[in-house]
Amino acid sequence: MSRSVVIIGAGPGGLAAAMLLAASGQNVTVIERGARVGGRCSRLELGDYRFDAGPTFFLYPRIIEELFESCGFDFRKEVEMLRLDPLYRLSFMREDGAFDHLRLWSDPQQLAAAVAEFSPHDAAGLQQFMLDNRAKLAAFEPVLSRPFSRMTDFLDPQILKALRHLRPWASVDRELARYFQDPRLRLAFSFQSKYLGMSPFRCPSLFTILSFLEHEHGVWHPVGGCNAVIDVMARLAQRMGVRIELQQPVEEIVFEGRKAVGVLTAAGVHRADAVVVNADFAQAMHTLVPDALRTRWTDAKLASKRYSCSTFMLYLGIEGSVDLDHHTVLLAEKYADNLREIECGSAPPATPSVYVQNASRSDPTLAPPGHSTLYVLVPVGNLERGIDWARERARYRALVFKRLEAMGIQDLERRIRVEHIITPQEWASDHAVFRGATFNLAHSLDQMLCWRPNNRFEDLERVYLVGGGTHPGSGLPVIFEGARITARLMAEDLGFKALAPRQATALTPRTGAALIGACE
Repeated sequence: MSRSVVIIGAGPGGLAAAMLLAASGQNVTVIERGARVGGRCSRLELGDYRFDAGPTFFLYPRIIEELFESCGFDFRKEVEMLRLDPLYRLSFMREDGAFDHLRLWSDPQQLAAAVAEFSPHDAAGLQQFMLDNRAKLAAFEPVLSRPFSRMTDFLDPQILKALRHLRPWASVDRELARYFQDPRLRLAFSFQSKYLGMSPFRCPSLFTILSFLEHEHGVWHPVGGCNAVIDVMARLAQRMGVRIELQQPVEEIVFEGRKAVGVLTAAGVHRADAVVVNADFAQAMHTLVPDALRTRWTDAKLASKRYSCSTFMLYLGIEGSVDLDHHTVLLAEKYADNLREIECGSAPPATPSVYVQNASRSDPTLAPPGHSTLYVLVPVGNLERGIDWARERARYRALVFKRLEAMGIQDLERRIRVEHIITPQEWASDHAVFRGATFNLAHSLDQMLCWRPNNRFEDLERVYLVGGGTHPGSGLPVIFEGARITARLMAEDLGFKALAPRQATALTPRTGAALIGACE
């Protein structure tokens, strides 16, 4: 029997769920408030320059490959992917203004050599880090691919076996201290906690698997940007019969008692057997669901939760080229102080860390000939402490430009042809992100697994969640996995047959033997 499903939001999770449900024979409509698909993973066009609005690192393609194949498509035929090597360059700014540079590579021999040159006494730790995290990922991947709705889920033998790798008392930084003495090297393998909007000094030790994923399975660039993957997903979903309605903000979810029966837009009520929420979780609860209908996730409870940091964004189309790697990260000279400023959130960081994507170096489709695109991201506090970004905007832009100049980008102001800025205030007001927290609920242990909003939303009937605000969490591969969990739960509840996962051709991993040889 075909069921009707309305999905609120055409972000990565919403489109992944739409593909899976349509492939199962369901009648799917995706309703998107914006003018294009993608949500925080959409495309930003400024004249002839194209940017990713949000994520720029594409990691662990195996999950999206499996998702495509289960729907009858070959991901590699639909999306041209470039594997980056080096993965990125890290620049550690010293207090005297000089830099220590470290390039990290996908190739095991080059990676081992770079680590040995940068911190000789830590070279041996690389081999053990890779071996331990390979085992950790193997143990936790099945855990993160299943739903969590109650404490008794932890009694599953597979989960109990995985928990021995968790080390809940340790942060990412403390965990890395088992392998690397040099604090700069620990930062090189922990700055990825910013993908979750968290500090490595607070982020649970589980997430050392983020940097491991980069080295084991590569950092990828889809030609056209990560947004190109989302555009392909939307096109294929429509080919499968999914209706996508743009510029249609959902005003509320329609209920009969506690059961969702559709959504209301300016065009009227869209009736449905189930509703999938792919909007920012906290913002959606405040705007789409009456507080009285929620029990566990009331407005008061949402206000008490911890949220990720936000970001100050610069999108620059410039004349000429820039001598930076595809991905470059400037790590503040007082990194711990920088993180405390972000967490405090009462003022923007005085000496910020800066991430720059110079994607035109690898992908000439993003800018006119002889021009470049620069994507600049600065982690800052969310809006909880009330920073006035209308007042701070110009001052902070000038500060960020000084950091870019210190990174070696010269004569930048004169070469700018287009420019766009997003502050935490715009994330909140224009992009409907609660408190401007671009990475959703923080990924602390008490806000993960069954303590995170469930994929089958526990407060309401026939309401399901996908996206970074639900289990398993933020990040594109994790969001795609969450969509698979949600689709399976919906099949159970609505009485249709879930897609049997079909194994895609796996990427060749960097084997333990290869890395051991490189480290000897």
